[in-house]
Amino acid sequence: MKRDHGGNLDAAIRQYGGTREGWIDLSTGINRQPYPVPAISPEAWTALPTASATAKLIETARASYRTKAAVLPLAGAQAAIQLIPLLSKPGKAKIMSPTYNEHEAALRALGWQVEKAATAEETAGADLAVVVNPNNPDGRYHAPQSLLALLPKVGRLVVDESFGDPYPALSLAPEAGREGLVVLRSFGKFYGLAGMRLGFALGCEADIAALSQIAGPWPVCGPALEIGAAALADTGWAQATTQRLMSEIDRIDRMAGLAGWKIAGGTCLFRLYDTPDAAAAQAKLAKHHIWSRIFPYSGGWIRLGMPGNEAEWARLSTALAAA
Repeated sequence: MKRDHGGNLDAAIRQYGGTREGWIDLSTGINRQPYPVPAISPEAWTALPTASATAKLIETARASYRTKAAVLPLAGAQAAIQLIPLLSKPGKAKIMSPTYNEHEAALRALGWQVEKAATAEETAGADLAVVVNPNNPDGRYHAPQSLLALLPKVGRLVVDESFGDPYPALSLAPEAGREGLVVLRSFGKFYGLAGMRLGFALGCEADIAALSQIAGPWPVCGPALEIGAAALADTGWAQATTQRLMSEIDRIDRMAGLAGWKIAGGTCLFRLYDTPDAAAAQAKLAKHHIWSRIFPYSGGWIRLGMPGNEAEWARLSTALAAA
């Protein structure tokens, strides 16, 4: 299957010109006001990642995600997505769709039969079920109890909470110690440090031990261990960032509405709009060197992340007015 993603700014530059510094990349939903990277020890760069640094990150993640489950730090939620199909022999997987396409790609690559489900409830009967909560790209969300009701109906339930940091009430992390449940968390999106490649798999001891064995001895680099622990412990920054992002939803939705776009869903990290022609809308924004995300399965949908500062908001306003 074609692996289509946001963040492909090189392709935009080839087609529309400019430099990376001159573009605003709103195609990914990554927070454009990132966590301020703290000073880290020289040993984080020069020595192999230590067990103590890994343990500190795990305990900080447990506190941040309000869980007592086993936790495995990995090189992004993407790493977990590629490893989880190895936890059992291939069978029938169902994925609530449309959603992040790497779930399907990883499963098919390892011999799983994959069916797409229109709702979370339709994943019942699968050997492995995948629900992204809140969903990417449409922001659909599910209350924890409704997802827990799926557990006895599937072999293993994978709940991808990559965009879940601003929505703690939706998280199944506190329940992740249950057998058959694996919860994925991304660090890079909310904290705006996607290049650091950090994420987490949360689950029962047996599943996390098996994933750890597959991942090998050093799945996360030393700098990511230190920065991740510092950021996840900074609850003040997380609360302020969530409030800022929530306050910006109406602003971007009004701008899009003036361009004639209709809200189709989203979260406070990205918004999804229905347009008469998504490819044409993307091209008009690209002429202003603003990159967006469109989808091969929809001729109308376009997704925008949130601008990072007032200069970016002004440029987006001008581009949308022209669109």
